Amino acid sequence: RLREHLSTKHPNDKDKPIEYFQEIYKKFQNLSTIVASFKKQHAANKDGLICAYRILQLIAKSGKSYNIGETVIIPSIKEFISTVMHQDIPENLKTLPLSDSTVKRQIDEMAVNVEKNLISILQNTSFSMQLDESITANNNALLMAYVHYFDENNTLREEMLFAINLITDTRGLSIFYTVKSYFTKNNIPLNNIVACVTDGTPSMVGCYRGFVAYLKEEVPNVLCVHCVVHRQHLVGKHLSTALNSSLTIIIRAINKIKSKPKNEKMF
Repeated sequence: RLREHLSTKHPNDKDKPIEYFQEIYKKFQNLSTIVASFKKQHAANKDGLICAYRILQLIAKSGKSYNIGETVIIPSIKEFISTVMHQDIPENLKTLPLSDSTVKRQIDEMAVNVEKNLISILQNTSFSMQLDESITANNNALLMAYVHYFDENNTLREEMLFAINLITDTRGLSIFYTVKSYFTKNNIPLNNIVACVTDGTPSMVGCYRGFVAYLKEEVPNVLCVHCVVHRQHLVGKHLSTALNSSLTIIIRAINKIKSKPKNEKMF
């Protein structure tokens, strides 16, 4: 049937040697098919996406503004390629998703993913926790939690678990309810906490109404440690008498200013 097809449909080629058809076959093999084109484009897009996420991680770690991707990073790459490597700007560089809104959205997605992975580890792992309550520049109470745990390679890891605004007040009960609600929401057992480190404020270490007291009611065997190491103060105290005296005055002045919102607004 192939001979019949060749004779009827391609009569001009029926008497040509086999080398002619082999050459046609080789040319056909070298042609770029639609599937191959899509695979090549998909591989380029995948590599570009991986590169973009690694750049996003650098932007997030640096704390720079989100528009640095399209205003600084991409122009810098183009300048390096054209000036140092003496090559044309590749087309896939234009596809890097580094616009202002895209950078913000993808960094948020990365943060959510990191938090989910950490939560899944803490759900089945014993860990220690460090809490610190601080006041931000705009007088908002912020509660931050750090955790220490051993990973599957028996390596000690330190990660930031959350930073949550305290909506009501900074009492020990409010802090405890904030921590407990976060743990309950994410199915992390409180019994997985083997140790807890706090500062020396009454809301943290108060024997009746401090955070530690409420935590021990839920986890009786938890080891609670009072963090008393203030490295800058110790260095200033033992470095020289004059420096310690100057730092003491400065610290008192700053504490006086920051103690009340009215004083802070005046300065």
